[in-house]
This record gives sequence, structure tokens and C-alpha cells, in this order.
Amino acid sequence: MISALGSTAAAATASTSAAPTTASAGTAPAASANYNTFLRMLTTQLQNQDPLNPMEGTDFAVQLATFSGVEQQTQTNALLEYMIAQTGGSLGQVATWIGKEVRTTEPVWFGDKAVTLDITHDSRADSVTLVVLNETGAEVSREDIGTGEGQIDWYGRDASGQKLADGRYSFVVESSRAGEVISENAIGAYVTVTEAQIGSQGIELIFAGGGSALASQIEAIRDPG
Repeated sequence: MISALGSTAAAATASTSAAPTTASAGTAPAASANYNTFLRMLTTQLQNQDPLNPMEGTDFAVQLATFSGVEQQTQTNALLEYMIAQTGGSLGQVATWIGKEVRTTEPVWFGDKAVTLDITHDSRADSVTLVVLNETGAEVSREDIGTGEGQIDWYGRDASGQKLADGRYSFVVESSRAGEVISENAIGAYVTVTEAQIGSQGIELIFAGGGSALASQIEAIRDPG
């Protein structure tokens, strides 16, 4: 049932801003230049040592350790900068979405409150049917909703008027003309965002009642209510 709803020494410091494959084009050459400069200095010193008075073994070991430290610090700082860019940038941008309602075609939770749907259909249709699917994709109800478009409240009732079980549901609109289905399209529903996190595919939004969607898949956002 539905109703209408209107980022030690200076050289080491300068080398901390470039990631091997992800840093910006402006910072990568600077880090590479400082790293290579240190390597050339060490090589030149070794080539110009007095054979009759070579560098003490302990001094040489210290220089090698310093060289290794510069290398590791460069790589560590580059990785940190990359992580900050990923989390502080894109994740920070969606932090303000927490607590708001977003529109998604992924399954959303239905419990005691109505779910707001945004209805669109084929303009050629003379009949429109709302098809409700459960979390497994099985059809649980269908209802003729007329040819109007816009936001409606879905109260989760079956054909006999009984409330459907609490759970996550998704929605499809079938557009028909002269008794023949001419198109089917998924319908967006509004759900509250409770968390944002980094997943394997990008920024993922977690919904109230479970379920999630990528931030890039969100169609709209609004204040609750």
C-alpha cells in the first residue's frame, strides 16, 4: 500500500611526499631527485677514497645504515601520504552524509515506518505496476499504482492488506501498454546512512537496518523526514 508524498635531514624530509604509483606529478620528481642525490654522494665518496687510508669499516657501516634508513623512510612516508589522500579526501567528503537519507536501488530496510520511493516509468505506459522484491530477489508483492510519478510512501502491505515481514526490500516498476509490459526499471528508495567506510571498490555507505551501497551509486541525498 502506498500514499503520495509531496601530507632527520632536509633531504629525507623532502623525499616524503611522493608515492611510487599514486603521488602527484609535481611531488614525485622532487622525492626521486633527493633520493638519487644521496646515492650519487655515497658512490662518489667511495670512488674518491684514498686506497692507503680507506674509510674505517664502522664509518662505512654507518653510511650504509643511513642510506637504508633514507630509502625506507621515503617509502613509508609515500605510503602514508597515499593513505591520507584516500581517507582524508574522498572519505571525508561523505562524512557529512551520516545521519542523512540517500536514495538507492539497493535493498533497503523496512520495519515499522514507511519507505519513501521515487517513482518513474516509461512515458508510453497506460498502466504501471510496482513490484516488490525481497533480499534474495524473489517477488513478494505487486500493486497497480497508476501512471503518476514522483515520491510515494510504501507501507509494505501484500495483496490482502497484511504487513510484510520486517526485512530489506528492493523495488521495480513495470510499465505496460495495452496489456503488454514495455519496460522494467529499478526504483530508488530512501534509507538512512549510519556509517561510511573504505571498501575494495571505493567508499561504501552502510545503511540503517543493514545493507550498503557505493557512494558513487547514490542517486540523491536529503535531510531525514
